[in-house]
Amino acid sequence: MKRDILIAGGLAGLMALAATRLPAADGDAIILQGTAGTTLAQEQQALKDARRQSVEARARSERLEQQAGAARDEAEQARRRAAAVAARIQQAEADIAAARARIAIVARRQRAQAARLAEKQEPVVRLTAALQMMARRPVALALVQPGSVTDAVHMRAVLGQVLPVIEQRTAGLRAELAESRRLRAIAQQAADALAQAQDDRKRQQTELAALESRKRLDARDYRANAGLESDRALALGERARDIVDLMDRLEEAGDLRDRLAALSGPLIRPARPERAGAAAPERAVADSGPPPYRLPVIGQLVTGMGEVNDSGVRSRGLTLVTQPDAQAIAPTAGRVAFAGPYRDYGQILIIDHGQGWTTLITGLHRVTVNVGDTVRQGDPVGITGAERPNITVELRRNGRPVDIVPLVGLG
Repeated sequence: MKRDILIAGGLAGLMALAATRLPAADGDAIILQGTAGTTLAQEQQALKDARRQSVEARARSERLEQQAGAARDEAEQARRRAAAVAARIQQAEADIAAARARIAIVARRQRAQAARLAEKQEPVVRLTAALQMMARRPVALALVQPGSVTDAVHMRAVLGQVLPVIEQRTAGLRAELAESRRLRAIAQQAADALAQAQDDRKRQQTELAALESRKRLDARDYRANAGLESDRALALGERARDIVDLMDRLEEAGDLRDRLAALSGPLIRPARPERAGAAAPERAVADSGPPPYRLPVIGQLVTGMGEVNDSGVRSRGLTLVTQPDAQAIAPTAGRVAFAGPYRDYGQILIIDHGQGWTTLITGLHRVTVNVGDTVRQGDPVGITGAERPNITVELRRNGRPVDIVPLVGLG
C-alpha cells in the first residue's frame, strides 16, 4: 500500500508538470503573416528607412504649417497648407511602410519561436502519454500484485531522478510559451499601428483633395493661357521620337523662353497673368551646384542609376516602389513644362528648374498640376496608381543624366 501511494504521488507530480504545455496562448491573439522573399537584414533596413522618412516628413509638415500661418497672402497661405498636408500624407505612408516592415520582422520571429516551441513540446507530449498509460493502472490491481518495499523504494528513486529533468524541460517550455504571448502582443501593436497610419493617410488625402478643389475653383478664370501652353507642350510631345527627345525639345523651348524674357523691350505674356506681380518661387539659380533636391515619393528603392533592367535598358534615374495611391511632390522648385500621358510611360511630369536643370517623373496615375504652373519644393503634383507602382525619377543638367543619390543622402 505504501508503495502504491509513493507511485501515485510521483505520477501526480509528473502529470502536473507535463500539463504546463496546455495554456499555449490566448485564442484571440493575432499571428502575423510575414513578407515572402525578403531577408531579416532587408526587413530591418526597410524599417530603419521608413522611420527616417517619417521623421523627415513630419519635420517638413511642421515647417510648412508655420510658413502657412505666417503668410499674409491668402493664396500663399493655401499653397503652403496644401504642401503641409502632402507632407503629412507622406509621413503616413512612411508610417505604413514602417508598420509593415515591423510586421514582417515579428512574423519571422513568430515562425522561429513556433519551431522552437514545437521542438520542446514533442518530448513532453511523449512523456505525458507514457505517464497517462501508467496512471490508468487500477490501484486494486497494484494491491494484489507481488512486490516488496524494495520495489517501491526503487520506483521512488527512479522518479526522483526523472523529476528534475522534467522540471527543466517544462521550465524551458513555459519560457517559450511566455515568449509566444509576448510576440503576439507585439504583433497586435504592429497591426494597430498599421491601421492607424492607414486611417491618418485617408483623412489627410480627403483634406488635400478639398484644398486642390478650392484651388481649381480659384483659378478657373485663368485657364485660357494655360491651355495654349499645354497645347504647345502636347505638340512637342507628338513630334518627339522618345522621352529623351521630348525632354530635349522642352529644354530648348525653355531656353528660348528665358532668352526672350531677357531681351529689352516688351515682355512676353506671363503664364499666369494674375501672378505677374507676385514674387517668383525659389528656383535653382546657382550655376556651380545642383538645386536642393528631395525624392518625389515615399517608397523603396529598387533600381539605381546605371543599372540594367530585364529589357537591357540602362537606367538614367531611380525607380521606387510606393504604396498604392501614394502622394507625389515636387522634388524642388521650378516650372511645369509637361504634364499628362505620354506613350507607354503613363502620366508623366517634367519640371524645368532653370539653369539647365530638369526633372522627369514617370509612372504616375494622375497629375494634379498643369503646364505653366510654378511649383515649390514639396508642392503636391500627382498621385500614383492603386497597385504597387514603380515610379521613376530622373534629374538632368543640360541634357545629361545626374545621379540623384548624393543629393538626397541615400548613399
